[in-house]
Amino acid sequence: MSDCIFCSIAAGKIPSDTVYQDEHLVAFRDLNPQAAVHILIIPRVHLASLDQAGPEHGPVLGQVLLAAGEIARQEGISGGYRVVNNCGKSAGQTVFHLHFHLLGGRDMGWPPG
Repeated sequence: MSDCIFCSIAAGKIPSDTVYQDEHLVAFRDLNPQAAVHILIIPRVHLASLDQAGPEHGPVLGQVLLAAGEIARQEGISGGYRVVNNCGKSAGQTVFHLHFHLLGGRDMGWPPG
């Protein structure tokens, strides 16, 4: 999608502080971090939200979680971390390209919202 900022980041057209990438995913530091470690993990394929994912997206969704664990170890997060997906405007999604937030480096409260 030509007007999607995350598609442009995934394609290398917009610079980012990339911490992980493979053929399916790109992960980069959030410009407005909400924790000591705040990394966005995005699939290279454009999906507006988790609501658009189908069974064919199962492998890339699994890769997101595996990458989150790898990135957390790479970043030296100890004591736990959170992986969050905001699905839709009412849930706080502001960029409509499926993405997951990896948050760590501080204590997290519950409930989150």
